Amino acid sequence: MRSIIRILGVARDLWPTYAAIVVASLAVAGTGLLTPFIVKAATDHVVDLTQGNASGIATVVWLAAALLAADLANTVLTNVSGYLGDTMAARLRATLSSRYYAKLLALPQRYYDHELTGTVINRLSRSITSVTGFVNMFANSFFQMILTVVAVLAITAYYSWPLAVLLAVIYPVFLWLTTITSARWQVLEAEKNQDLDVAGGRFAEVIGQIRVVKSFVQERRELEVFDDRYRRTVRTTRTQSRYWHTMDATRRGALNVIFFGIFAIIFVQTARGVFTIGVMVLLIQLVTMARQPVFMMSMVVDSGQRAIAGSRDWFAVMAELGERDELPAPVPPTGRATSAPVEVAFDHVSFGYGDDDAVLRDVSFTIRPGERVALVGESGGGKSTLVSLLLRLYSPDQGQIRIDGTDVASLPLEELRGGIGVVFQEAALFSGTIRENIAYGAPDATPEAVVEAARSAGAHEFVSRIPAGYDAEIGERGLKLSGGQKQRIAVARAMLKGAPVLVLDEATSALDSRSERLVQAGLDRLMAGRTTLIIAHRLSTISSVDRIITLRDGRVDEIGTPDELAASGGIYAELLALQASATTRDLKRLRQFDIRV
Repeated sequence: MRSIIRILGVARDLWPTYAAIVVASLAVAGTGLLTPFIVKAATDHVVDLTQGNASGIATVVWLAAALLAADLANTVLTNVSGYLGDTMAARLRATLSSRYYAKLLALPQRYYDHELTGTVINRLSRSITSVTGFVNMFANSFFQMILTVVAVLAITAYYSWPLAVLLAVIYPVFLWLTTITSARWQVLEAEKNQDLDVAGGRFAEVIGQIRVVKSFVQERRELEVFDDRYRRTVRTTRTQSRYWHTMDATRRGALNVIFFGIFAIIFVQTARGVFTIGVMVLLIQLVTMARQPVFMMSMVVDSGQRAIAGSRDWFAVMAELGERDELPAPVPPTGRATSAPVEVAFDHVSFGYGDDDAVLRDVSFTIRPGERVALVGESGGGKSTLVSLLLRLYSPDQGQIRIDGTDVASLPLEELRGGIGVVFQEAALFSGTIRENIAYGAPDATPEAVVEAARSAGAHEFVSRIPAGYDAEIGERGLKLSGGQKQRIAVARAMLKGAPVLVLDEATSALDSRSERLVQAGLDRLMAGRTTLIIAHRLSTISSVDRIITLRDGRVDEIGTPDELAASGGIYAELLALQASATTRDLKRLRQFDIRV
């Protein structure tokens, strides 16, 4: 229950609505309690009429009207309470979802290295649905249930204290038995949630890579893996439900025996003349009302267990250490020609992913302002890791990375990343329009600036041929575009940002020769006056840079101009020789360096 209270603490602005729901639910209980008294009065009056001890039908009619008024009031208040509960649940869902999303956006890259995207999404849906559902039920039912129980016990005690004692004993005993039952239920629920999250994660992953699945004819295997997880949840649910309902049947059976005793006492006392027919009817209705909270308690506890399990997952994510305490403020683009080039230095940097062996070992080099530097090394040799460290997606285990002499660890993340433009090897686009994707880093860019960036990237020509032009929807991850078209959009996005530091993970690697020439011309204009780090995949790109840095086994092997390294006998010289050979064996060796001829 403590976790649910923590959830309500997170959404303090909902407390007035929550209080209104409580008041409405108490009013519902109050109008419901009027009904037994009206029925009692009507019963006694009708009995008196039939026995000739009273006269006049008007009183019965007025009592029937009072019963109608009570029922109408109960109906209206029930729906008012329901409306408030629905809106509060929607607002609570929005609040918890927003907090969850904001937290995910602030978490470091390491968190996502160990989580499936679909699992993260499934956890959001499952945990927040269970929490909001319980809070809504609790607000509408719990306080109403408490008022009903207290009123029933008080009224019953007025007529017969032994009956009130019997009723009073039921609640704590039932709650205690339910709490004992829930301990094992929680363990089984955690197992089931784990399977659901894994299944949801795989589901999202497969749908996102459906072309790969179909290309390798793995639809049946993926379905079997998915079904296996759900079969496990069915097995767990059988065990969980069998245990819960066995215990619930035992509890309810015991209660049925107790209520049998209560009803027997009422009937016997009425037959002996202790109670009037009206009092008997009143007590029967009150006992019936008392039964409902007891059995409802089982539903509340069941829903509460799911909410507690869900809230634990939610709080587990919220407890993760983020990159920062809050999301960064938007950073305006630096301007295409307004930022002076800067110096980038790696000083004795070492890094490894978790407990794995180090990917980088004592790496040191400096990129001078406005210089173009290419990184060359075998696949997995740490080239992309250097870029991730520069962006502070990870932090070095040892050493420093400095921009113009300032340790990047001391810079606000928004300032650091706002000053670096990146074009990844695999173009990462979002669903939406071409215009929105080009202006992703500069949402306020003018239409003219967007078109200019597209022209420089060689994208304007193919965009103009699309009927909707820059307003064309490109689908999830740009699925409606070819690889080369997506890459040109990504290049245009970096051009529009206009940051003083540029990182190119071989931005032209997915382009045909004609498109490559168009984009390369734009990149040449973009790189002018900017410090550029290129992860090279083509020898033609490497030959045009100012200097080359080669990496071997996570260490800097050589640094020099293309001409110097061509004659040094190192990695770059080897690549040139392999290109000249062009045998199958040598081409295979080239691919180990991610090099395309």
